[in-house]
Amino acid sequence: MPNQLGAVPPASARSPAWWQAVSLAAPAVAQQALVLLVNLTGRWLAGNATTVAGADQLALQAAQTTCFYLSWMIGSFGILASAGAAALVARLIGAGDQSGANRAMHQSLLLALVVAVAGWVFGWVGIETLLDALNLDGAAGRHAAEFLQVMMLLLPFQLISNTANASLAGAGDTRTPLWISLATTLANLPLAWIAFRGLGTWPGLGLTGIAWGAGLSQAIGTVTLLFVLARGRAGLRLEPALLRPDPSLLGRLLRISLPAAAESLSMVAGQMVFLSVVNRLGDAARGAHGIALGWESMAEIFGMGFGIAASVLVGQNLGAGRPDEARRCGLAAYLAGSLLMTAGGVVFYLAAEPLFLLYCPKPEQAPVVAAGVPVLRLVAFSMPLLASCHIFSSALRGAGDTRFPFFITCLGFFAVRLPLTFWLSEPLVYLPWGLRLGGMNLGLYGCWLAMQADLWCRGGLFFWRFMAGRWESTRV
Repeated sequence: MPNQLGAVPPASARSPAWWQAVSLAAPAVAQQALVLLVNLTGRWLAGNATTVAGADQLALQAAQTTCFYLSWMIGSFGILASAGAAALVARLIGAGDQSGANRAMHQSLLLALVVAVAGWVFGWVGIETLLDALNLDGAAGRHAAEFLQVMMLLLPFQLISNTANASLAGAGDTRTPLWISLATTLANLPLAWIAFRGLGTWPGLGLTGIAWGAGLSQAIGTVTLLFVLARGRAGLRLEPALLRPDPSLLGRLLRISLPAAAESLSMVAGQMVFLSVVNRLGDAARGAHGIALGWESMAEIFGMGFGIAASVLVGQNLGAGRPDEARRCGLAAYLAGSLLMTAGGVVFYLAAEPLFLLYCPKPEQAPVVAAGVPVLRLVAFSMPLLASCHIFSSALRGAGDTRFPFFITCLGFFAVRLPLTFWLSEPLVYLPWGLRLGGMNLGLYGCWLAMQADLWCRGGLFFWRFMAGRWESTRV
C-alpha cells in the first residue's frame, strides 16, 4: 500500500495484494456511492413530483434518462486528461519520481481545461441538434434541453475535478476525493431539493433545478479540491508556475490518453445510437431504461472503485519494476469487485419490482414498471462480465495499454450490441440496397438483451487481454 507521499514501500513492508486492492478501493467505492446518491436523489425527486402528473410525468422521467446518458457521455470526454493523469502519475510515483508526477498532474489539468472549453462551446451550440438526433422531442425534449444547458455551463468544474481526483488516485490517495465528495453530496441534497420543489412562495425550477443543485455542489467540491492541492497532498502540490505547456510530458500523457479518448468516443457514438433506438420506443421505455441503469449503477460502483485500485496498483508496481505484483493486484481487485457486483445482481433479480416502485409510485407510471422490471432482472446474469469491463480495462489503462481496449470497445458496440439491438427490438430492420430483415420486436427487453451480449463479448476479451500479460512491457 502506498505511504502518505504516494511512494510504494519495499517488498518486506507490502501487504497482501487483496488487502492493497481493498484499501485503495474502499474510499473509491464510497466516493462513487456518493455520486450515485446524487443521481438517485434526482431520480426520486422527478418520479415523486407532486406538481406533475399524467403524460408530463412520463416525459419528465424520459428526459431524465437522456440527460443521465448525455451527462455521462459529455463528462467522458475528460478521459483525454484523466486517463493519462492516473497512469503516468502512478508510474512515476512507483519509480520514485515525485517531482515528475507533480508536473504530470499540472499538464493533465491543462488538458482538462482545453477539453472543458471545447465541450462548453459544442454543448451550447449543438444541444438541440443532438436531442433531435436522439429522437427526443416534445415535452421530454424541452425538459432535457433546459437541464443540459445548465450542465454544460458548469462542465469545466466536473472535468477539472475528475482530473485532479485521477492524479491523487495515481499517487495512492483515494481518501481525499472521498471526503470532498461527502461534502459535495451534503451540499447537493438540499440545493437540488429546494431548486426542484421550490421554497415558500417560490415554485422552484423543476428538472433544471436538479441540474443547478448538482452543478453548484460540484463547483464547490472542485474549488475545495484545488485548495487542498495548493497546500499539498500525497506528494502533489498545485503550483501556478507549473501550469505551462511541457511538450515532453504532454506527449507522454497523450500517448496514453489519445487511444483512451478514442475508446471513449467510440463508446459515446455507440451509446448515442443505442439511446436513439430506446427513445423511439416511447416515454415509458425511456423512463424504464433510465431507472434500470440507475439501479445497475448501484452494483457498478464496486467495479469502478476496484477499477481505480487496479489502475493505481498496476501502474505503481510496473513503475517499481514488479510486473508479477502488478498482475496479482489486478486479479485481486477483479475477484473482490466481481464478487460484490454479483451479489448486487442477486438483489436486482429478487427485488426488481420494489426497486422500480420506489421511483414509480403513481398509477400512470405502471407502464414504466412493466417495461423496467424484466430488464433489471436480466442484467443480473452479466455482473461478472461487467466487472471485467470496468476492472480489467482500468488495469490495462493503468499500465498504459490503451490501444487494445479501443479495439475491444469498437468490436463490442459496433459488431455486437448495435446490430443485435436493431434486430431484437424492432419489428423490421432496414438494410443497405433496400433490403429488409424481419426483427424480433422485443422492444426495450430486446435492447437489453443486445447490451448483455456486448458485455459478455467485451468482458471476456478484457479478461483474456489482462491474462495474456502483454501490458507488462508497455512503455509510457
